[in-house]
Amino acid sequence: MNTWLIIGLGNPGAQYARSRHNIGFEVLDVFAQKHNLRADGTRAQAKLASGTIAGAKVVCAWPQTYMNRSGISASGLASWYKVTPANIVVVYDDLDLPFGALRIRERGSAGTHNGMRSVVQLLGQMEFPRVRVGIGEVPAGWEAFGYVLGKFEDEEAEELPDLLNRAADCLTTIITKGMPAAMNTYNKTK
Repeated sequence: MNTWLIIGLGNPGAQYARSRHNIGFEVLDVFAQKHNLRADGTRAQAKLASGTIAGAKVVCAWPQTYMNRSGISASGLASWYKVTPANIVVVYDDLDLPFGALRIRERGSAGTHNGMRSVVQLLGQMEFPRVRVGIGEVPAGWEAFGYVLGKFEDEEAEELPDLLNRAADCLTTIITKGMPAAMNTYNKTK
């Protein structure tokens, strides 16, 4: 059976819930709920949910290591489940995309995202798919740290359910139809 490892990046703890930096966690919450994936304990310092989608085993992971150490969970789970890099999908926030935009890539650098830097470093490669979720650029006068750890503005919060659903549907498309189909469908502005 083909196995997929879907990793949402975020920070554990109530103080970070619903922050821009935790959108990877939120996308996975919606995805797991849509597919009735069952909670599956913890492994490699990550909370897990798993199940079957279109004949493939799917494991969702919410690393509990804090963002800049996400690679600990990613590498540990990839090794445990013996998942090929092409079947590891990382979902995370992106400052370089407007709020609501999605960008799906089959490979690439970590850019300025500390969570992705950790994942790339500990997996030892950049050849794995990722879903970047736009949170918008840092406003003038703000520190990036404060912006990504802040909550969404009211207007964004109203649009957030749609964004989370689109990103979750994107993950479903990757698993059921492949990366090219997902990129053709979702790599456009909101």
